[in-house]
Amino acid sequence: MWWIYALLAAFFASLTAIFAKIGVANVNSDLATAIRTVVILLLAWAIVLARGEMKGISLLSKHNLLFLGLSGLATGLSWIFYFKALQMGKVSQVAPIDKLSVALTIILSIIFLNETLTVKTAIGAIFIIIGSLVIIF
Repeated sequence: MWWIYALLAAFFASLTAIFAKIGVANVNSDLATAIRTVVILLLAWAIVLARGEMKGISLLSKHNLLFLGLSGLATGLSWIFYFKALQMGKVSQVAPIDKLSVALTIILSIIFLNETLTVKTAIGAIFIIIGSLVIIF
């Protein structure tokens, strides 16, 4: 079942790139990121409230809050650079290079989370890296 959610995430991420490219036309990319962030904030809280998931907030530890906060900072910086890249480049080039994050995540998951690297995953990461280099050069 996880792969269905992953495919949906990929689909909506692709729409994000298309809509964002259109949306950043003649707009400051930081302002565009801020507007997008407000929409995401409202949507996320609406889902939490609609599903009655606020009770879980009392269970958050300082550790949870620290790493969720760091994740939020990383997401914000990623979006700022992504929108700037979309404003300057073609979406058909920017979006695939942004997905280099997949290969970087694999590497970081091995370093920081002690995850095991399988041959299949290594080959996939190598293809992502090669594809990104082809697009750049």
